[in-house]
Amino acid sequence: MKAIILVVACLITFQLLSAQTNNIEKKKFHFGASQDTAAGYAQVVKADNVLYVSGTVATSITAASIERIYQTIEKSLNHFGASLQNVVKENLYTTDIEAMKAHNEVRKKMYKGDYPAATWVQISRLYMPEAKLEIEVIAHLPKEK
Repeated sequence: MKAIILVVACLITFQLLSAQTNNIEKKKFHFGASQDTAAGYAQVVKADNVLYVSGTVATSITAASIERIYQTIEKSLNHFGASLQNVVKENLYTTDIEAMKAHNEVRKKMYKGDYPAATWVQISRLYMPEAKLEIEVIAHLPKEK
């Protein structure tokens, strides 16, 4: 009997958690008129007070291209009232980590000294074959009162 009660309690808990997960309201943002369906992603997804910004790419690793990536990311964040200072996590993928390290001052300048947790990974190739750098971020908005 105890085993049956335990199984029923587990099933009820699972259903409640599933219902809560399915009720998360997601808002999406795209720079174009609509979502990119060719690759199948949204530029930004807002779930609760968290912004998930898809990877933004550059075809070269120069100070100008790195600054342009962060400006594009900031425009995405601005759409939801956030900035780079709301970023809590950054993932950076590059085909040349040494070139990125040589231009890290540009990145640091964009964060204005308020750096997020970060992971940098050198890879052999990105989704776009000509891309050399891709940066994605997660940002938290202040909780609404």
